[in-house]
Amino acid sequence: MHTVHLALYEGLADWEYGYVAAGINNPEFQRAPGTFEIRTVGVTRDSVTTIGGVQMTPGLTLDEVDPTQSTMLVLPGAQSWDGNDPFVDAALRWNAAGVPVAGICGATLGLARAGLLDHRRHTSNAREQLAPTGYQGAEHYVDAPAVTDDGIITAAAVAPVEFAREVFALLGIYEPTVLDAWWQLYGKKDPAGFYALAEN
Repeated sequence: MHTVHLALYEGLADWEYGYVAAGINNPEFQRAPGTFEIRTVGVTRDSVTTIGGVQMTPGLTLDEVDPTQSTMLVLPGAQSWDGNDPFVDAALRWNAAGVPVAGICGATLGLARAGLLDHRRHTSNAREQLAPTGYQGAEHYVDAPAVTDDGIITAAAVAPVEFAREVFALLGIYEPTVLDAWWQLYGKKDPAGFYALAEN
């Protein structure tokens, strides 16, 4: 089983990880159905409350996860990424183990603080948002909804579909033709994508 760990913390943005979680946990259309799963991870197992007021309880703590037994760490944005140092450290541990890390919205600030964007192409909500982190990668900033470079995925808050596409592509969850059909439906809002998916 390939386990993708989804980070949970106070104020996380409900809309930013939904496509990722649904695509990974739903075996329909997958290249190898049922071989991927999402498991939630927190600093503790205490419940957290999302921006939308939904209570979520982590299934694991960071101390219980060996990055080498993980397939990816997914870091959603949140109302504030201040105080998320345990997940900044986790991103470094996952990266050191050669395991991909995907961060969207405010999580990109954590990746920047960790130095993981100093030498990689990346994006965020805005170039200016990363400047206060003191990171050294401004020349590698790309004005795009989502970017993948050397095992690190970054995305803007308004790009959860693009974020999911990068995650699916990096993990190889779908055959390329299936991912193209998925993108046609969800990314381009083209109903023809629904029928293209149904043919697979």
